[in-house]
Amino acid sequence: MNPMPAPFASARNTLAVTLPLAAVAGAWYAGFENIPRAVAVPLLAAVLIEIAFYVTAGLEEARRALEVRLSPRRLALAMTASAVIPYLVYAVPTGQFRLEALLRLAILAAVAAFWYACLPKRLAVDLVFVAVMAAAVLAGVFSRIYLSPAPQLRLEFLGHLMWIRTGVLSVLAIRHSDGIGFGFWPTRREWRIGFSCFLLFVPVGVPLALALGFASFHPFEAPWWQVTIVGLATFAGMLWVVALSEEFFFRGLLQRWLGEWLESRWAGLLIASLIFGLVHLPFRSFPNWRFATLAAVAGAFYGAAYLKAGGIRAAMVAHALVNTTWRLLFQ
Repeated sequence: MNPMPAPFASARNTLAVTLPLAAVAGAWYAGFENIPRAVAVPLLAAVLIEIAFYVTAGLEEARRALEVRLSPRRLALAMTASAVIPYLVYAVPTGQFRLEALLRLAILAAVAAFWYACLPKRLAVDLVFVAVMAAAVLAGVFSRIYLSPAPQLRLEFLGHLMWIRTGVLSVLAIRHSDGIGFGFWPTRREWRIGFSCFLLFVPVGVPLALALGFASFHPFEAPWWQVTIVGLATFAGMLWVVALSEEFFFRGLLQRWLGEWLESRWAGLLIASLIFGLVHLPFRSFPNWRFATLAAVAGAFYGAAYLKAGGIRAAMVAHALVNTTWRLLFQ
């Protein structure tokens, strides 16, 4: 038997760690929430498949291997096909399959996947791409596609993961955009920069949040070991999903493209931070100007981390630390 090529061996090794952990966590959650096995098994299978696609898309070696093996349009077609697989895996056996939802999902994925396979590399095309990616999330389209067979479950996160990896592959493997510094694991320098920007934000962000009435001090009350577990799990989710996606699109793409177009990286930072704040207006109730203001200020610190490090991973660290602190100490 021929050994697995090195790029995919890297993906295999990463998945050998992440998938068992995800499977254990999913099985525990299904038992905790008393989700029937007939529902839990296909849901967990769909989640594991989506995680596998997500992790593979995030590994540079695997992306380069896909670029070598597939033309841009064939890669876009593969991305579109992979988008519907997790949906079918859970929706068909649980009775949640809807042909209209499948078609919507396939069309959305095809738009993101074929964007740069069909359109030129121009600023207007780039900015509309970011707008389309943000609009799908803000409009809540995935909550109407991924219907849940259990009332305690919200499955639109499967769509969010699909949307992130499709956008990442479209930009990195088809458009070949550089200067983003994309990756799951920050370097020691990026950890240091991200942490320092977080510390600089705290004396600004906390008083601002309290003055705006957006948050109040309310620490998470639980035994220390439970607080530790919740904190680490929250940070991991924030770092590798929320911060990764938002920093990729707002700092790695929007801020950088605007800075190049305006010939001022600080102008790019300012405008991207303002837009970052505006997209938070629908949070909880529209228009939530308090959260939008706080998000815009935080975005400036994330943008500064991106500029100092030359990549989004430092911004991801700062972002994840801010969100985790908020979840554990404020409400």
